[in-house]
Amino acid sequence: MNNDGIETMNVAVSSDNDEMKGKYLTFWTDDQLFGVPIKDVVQIVGMQKITKIPEYPDYAKGVINLRGTIVPLIDVRLRMGKPGQEYNDRTCIIVTNVHSNYFGFIVDQVEEVTDISDDVVSPPPKLNGDTVNKYLTGIARMGDKLVLMVNTAKILGEEEFAALLESAQ
Repeated sequence: MNNDGIETMNVAVSSDNDEMKGKYLTFWTDDQLFGVPIKDVVQIVGMQKITKIPEYPDYAKGVINLRGTIVPLIDVRLRMGKPGQEYNDRTCIIVTNVHSNYFGFIVDQVEEVTDISDDVVSPPPKLNGDTVNKYLTGIARMGDKLVLMVNTAKILGEEEFAALLESAQ
């Protein structure tokens, strides 16, 4: 714990991409298990005071000041069309690096860092009008669990990405 009382866990990220291939950080949102490539994860922090930004979309909760860096926050529940929920002691922020910019994804709970090999991954279903598919890269079978694999760079569309960056600066 740092002196703000915020639990911080740095995720060790190696510059060797081969070492990172197949490694995912899994997390829970609305009773669904998701995974993001560990190479995109900068760190995991506990919830902290969020500064709201006027005219942000509902799923963009605002920004936090993380050691001098302004980080826009996206509530993954709301972004994926799920009902909102009060944040609790399990809720955390996964800070990611998207196109050399930091974004925080608010999730219900972090699960673990795990290896997911290509042979257990199926492509996402192709359904017309299903907006989730634009940011799903696949579905992994992990024993009796399914992991919805997310492309962090596509959680926001290009216009949304640019607008959030502009308003956070």
